[in-house]
Amino acid sequence: MTLRDYLDLVRAPAVLSVVGDTLAGAAAGGRLGSARTVRAGDVRAWRLALLPLSSACLYAGGMALNDYADRKLDAVERPERPLPSGRVSPAQALGVATGLTAAGLTLAAAGGGRRSFALAVPLAASVWTYDLVAKNHASGPVVMAACRGLDVLMGAGAGRVRAALPAAAALTVHTAGVTVLSRGEVHGTTPPLAAAVAAGTVGVAGAVAVGALRSLRSGPTAEPALGRSGAGRRARAVVPALAALASAGVYAASCLPQQAQAVGAPDAANAFAATKAGIRSMVPLQAALAARGGSLGSVAVLAAVEVVGRALRARSRRSTSPNPGLSES
Repeated sequence: MTLRDYLDLVRAPAVLSVVGDTLAGAAAGGRLGSARTVRAGDVRAWRLALLPLSSACLYAGGMALNDYADRKLDAVERPERPLPSGRVSPAQALGVATGLTAAGLTLAAAGGGRRSFALAVPLAASVWTYDLVAKNHASGPVVMAACRGLDVLMGAGAGRVRAALPAAAALTVHTAGVTVLSRGEVHGTTPPLAAAVAAGTVGVAGAVAVGALRSLRSGPTAEPALGRSGAGRRARAVVPALAALASAGVYAASCLPQQAQAVGAPDAANAFAATKAGIRSMVPLQAALAARGGSLGSVAVLAAVEVVGRALRARSRRSTSPNPGLSES
């Protein structure tokens, strides 16, 4: 197995879509940003940088496991994939999946301590359950969405789950919708399903925008206008809210047009295009959620991730069919 075969097996460019989950969760849970609070048993903030790497390992492991589980189907529908083409053996794919899952759990413990590890274990179990059991059943989108929600909550850690639930819910709803659309990549979807996914996108973007507007209205406006400390506090409230509004707008613009097109013409090509757009729009959604949590540093990191992702897609000349969440259906 060459390096190129390995990168193809784990869908390396798609890994970028997951690194912001824990950043959004950590910001929402008060572990990052201007709203950071320190509690007994918390780790130092710099260690949280390992959590996106944990997510990336669990994601990539899920991709490898997906190819292992789908090797017979891919021989018919995607013969160019690493296993049916003979570039990677089933044993190698299973070994990669196992190793990356173990690495993801280790990084979760090192980066987020026992609070994050407590959520990494059910997350890893959900990834394997999806790939090996649930993917081809009606429960598939639910399990996939749960993977993404748990990934966000891993960033917040046990004890801060309640604060991070809105952020987790936003990515859960979005992931469920994209997973439903992805099931039509080969044979097409239906107008009602595509319309439901589009409605979910509007709902998620609207919820983030409403939350940002509320924080603008409830910001510290009572301080003297010329007071430097008052102005600083107001800026700390206004700037993240504006960043959240802008990111929510980018999120909706990134995926809603393709979803609307799938409503009008629910063929396989449009379902595939809407799926790809839904995956790519996860980064601006994560940025919006991180901004709502007051972590402008996370927004900057995710902006860089978006730039890198666009550059990688521009260089890629291969047509792939990645699926959302922490593994591919």
